[in-house]
Amino acid sequence: MDIEFSDVLLKDRPFLSRAVSSGHFDRDAQTRLERSMQTVKTRRDSIPPIRFADDLPITAHTQRIKELLQEHQVIIVAGETGSGKTTQLPLACLAAGFGANGTIAHTQPRRLAARAVAQRFAEQLNVSLGDQVGFAVRFEERTSPQTVLKVLTDGLLLAEINRDRELLNYEVVIVDEAHERSLNIDFLLGCLRRLIERRPELKVIVTSATIDVEGFSRYFDNAPVIQVEGRSYPVDVVYRPGEGSDETAVYVCLDEIQSKPHSQPRDTLMFLPTEQDILTWAKRVR
Repeated sequence: MDIEFSDVLLKDRPFLSRAVSSGHFDRDAQTRLERSMQTVKTRRDSIPPIRFADDLPITAHTQRIKELLQEHQVIIVAGETGSGKTTQLPLACLAAGFGANGTIAHTQPRRLAARAVAQRFAEQLNVSLGDQVGFAVRFEERTSPQTVLKVLTDGLLLAEINRDRELLNYEVVIVDEAHERSLNIDFLLGCLRRLIERRPELKVIVTSATIDVEGFSRYFDNAPVIQVEGRSYPVDVVYRPGEGSDETAVYVCLDEIQSKPHSQPRDTLMFLPTEQDILTWAKRVR
């Protein structure tokens, strides 16, 4: 019996392959095959049209990225801050035809970033968060059987490897912010290095904002590297005396920023030490 495995979920292929090779393709195997093929079709049909952001430098490289994904198991993307690699790389994977047979995993080092990036993907694809686009962090997950793109922390993906060493739920793994070189990221890269030898259909993208991308390339058998230029803006640095409490000083700064004439509304970025500080100040500013 011949099976077109391109129409079957990755996680079902080992079972179906064994059933075919053993000559015992029974009713259970047939049911699983039909269910798997229907799931792939539903997932493929649910992927919305892909629209890349025209104002990001990485958009000019998306065609080359799609070509390299077809030719290589691993690619390294070096992009400076503002290049758009975080928000556009998963879209390039979807445009290249990935996501139907297995989910595209996109890792982030921090939980807040995972939620925010997933929300951004959902907005770009014009879908509800938790459907075609989902996220998973510690103690919280919003996904569905139709989730083709899943944002999760690198620590959570490591935990999944403990349960499924082959990561058969995933077709592409994007390791973002690899230059942070945390223990989780280093362990994850080590696991993926071994995994690609056992799973030739798995695609891995490693992104970094530093110049040490050649080290990542050598680690993955001289994987091809794409260099993406950044997008910068002029910055004025203004110091003001720290009068009164820290809270008062922040409010004064915000008032000064908002009082300056602008051609359009502006956002304010605050650098804070902990997640609790971020949540507290977001509530205060609102």
